[in-house]
Amino acid sequence: MNPPAQDMGEIRKKVRNRYFDLLFTEGTIIIALAVVIGFLSGLGAAGFIALISLIRGTLWAPWGPYSGFIAGDVTSILIPFIPALGGLVLGPISALFPSEAKGHGVPEVMESVVLRGGVLKLRTIFIRAIASAITIGTGGSAGREGPIAQIGSAIGSTVGQLFKMSGNNTRTLLGCGAAGGIAATFNAPIAGALFALEIILGDWNVATFSPVIMSSVIATTTSRYIHGNQPAFEVPFYQLVHPVEIAFYIILGLLAGLVALLWIQTLDRFEHFFEEKLPIHPWLKPAIGGFIVGVVGLVFPQIFGNGYEPMSEALMGNMVVWVMMLLIFLKIIATSLTLGSGGSGGVFAPSLYIGAMLGGSFGTVVHGLFPTVTATKGAYALVGMGALVAAAAHAPLTNILILFELTGDYHIILPIMVACIVSTLTIRGLSPHSIYSIRLHKRGITIEAGREVNVLQGLRVRDAMTSQVEVIPESMRFREILRHITQSKFSNFPVVNANGELSGILSFQDIRQHVFTPELEHLVVAKDLATPSVTTVNPSDNLKDALAKLAYRNIEQLPVVDARNPKKLVGILTRRDIITAYNKAIFRYETKG
Repeated sequence: MNPPAQDMGEIRKKVRNRYFDLLFTEGTIIIALAVVIGFLSGLGAAGFIALISLIRGTLWAPWGPYSGFIAGDVTSILIPFIPALGGLVLGPISALFPSEAKGHGVPEVMESVVLRGGVLKLRTIFIRAIASAITIGTGGSAGREGPIAQIGSAIGSTVGQLFKMSGNNTRTLLGCGAAGGIAATFNAPIAGALFALEIILGDWNVATFSPVIMSSVIATTTSRYIHGNQPAFEVPFYQLVHPVEIAFYIILGLLAGLVALLWIQTLDRFEHFFEEKLPIHPWLKPAIGGFIVGVVGLVFPQIFGNGYEPMSEALMGNMVVWVMMLLIFLKIIATSLTLGSGGSGGVFAPSLYIGAMLGGSFGTVVHGLFPTVTATKGAYALVGMGALVAAAAHAPLTNILILFELTGDYHIILPIMVACIVSTLTIRGLSPHSIYSIRLHKRGITIEAGREVNVLQGLRVRDAMTSQVEVIPESMRFREILRHITQSKFSNFPVVNANGELSGILSFQDIRQHVFTPELEHLVVAKDLATPSVTTVNPSDNLKDALAKLAYRNIEQLPVVDARNPKKLVGILTRRDIITAYNKAIFRYETKG
């Protein structure tokens, strides 16, 4: 018996509604947008690389790509003026749009993720592309990966804002763009996704992981369609020759950690010098940095640009040891000059470069001493690349897989894993800040500890404290103290003198040991039992530091005192107050970004 037509209509309607609900869930929409972002990031990366090539080919045409001094060619002494010209053009752009044009881009993306719900301005796409293409194309010592990550992030953020996504979803889409940009430039989808998850977002949940992976795959597919399916570096076959060789890779990891620390600190000091110590107009600073880099490049043109060609030579084992050793330090100085003076470009490729030269020179020595149990210097150059970037970025997992995807060679994965872990442990033992987070730390933004720290760090004690405080006078007798604490919700009580000034703290633990001593009821007063050394906070302190004090002292509340008068009690802050303020902030953070 056929059902009535009206019932069939209702069934069809329910099926359509159910299908619509399944098709347009939040997760499905995010995945669909991730596909769009991956495609746009792949196009953005290709366009940015093409712009670099255009500038490079135009300005360097008389001498060949990134050339140094040419004997017999008097015009080659003009080479230092090419990066200086790039700096001169870049100066006004960096001064007018510092967050979009200056530096290496990734810290600005990380700051946006933590503090602004993943919001980046649309103009970032164009300003960063132009500024970085000028810097790299004219010979500035910088990489293209950081700018591409920021361009992709801005694409993802713009899409999120266009579709009025929540702060949490906008951050996810920003991560999709960053993953797409890195994946496209390296032809490495797994590495691009891990870069976004480990460095940019610091978030590994499924809701974030899935769209980031999708964007990375689509961006890589787009890039392969445009450029072909070739690894970023052509590397000969390498493998672990003998088990004892692991010891040499451990030593290389230690050296990479130390050199990475030198690299981070040098860049930081050059940035500080140009920003704070050099008394000239900001528009001229990139030109000065560019000219000095150009002078060095007359003799060592290997320092110009992102350095892919010299890296390839080191990987093929075609560079002599003293040149590689010298280039370690020259590249550190050249990149610090370029970016510190206000240039625009990334630090990823320079880190790969420094690691390749370190590994190549180290490999030359150990292979010369132990030729039967060690691989050739090219293998050590490859491992050095991964170890140094892992240390500089404090991100071993990403760089283990980046090196694997860059080379397409599985046989060298064991030494890469060992060296990356050792180098990261080495630098983390010496410095808590990566090359991406050190400048943010100096602005009061702590990225490494995760979102929770940053939320608490942005909240002040005044936002959470209770102004009404239950105090105990110094003269209160023991019997009255017992009556008071049994009726109170607190377990610690500020003790004040006759002038109302804080003189100590009285806890339930201080009282408990005397509860069964009746003879003390009329003899002991609060002053006798109170602890005179009091851990306090003031209203302008952040909740992160306040929580650390609570944890260190293993207590539940802190007296809040006036910043100008540490004896003046203005409130009380409990652990529950901090948790409540945190939960409210997280709610605003997730819903409004």
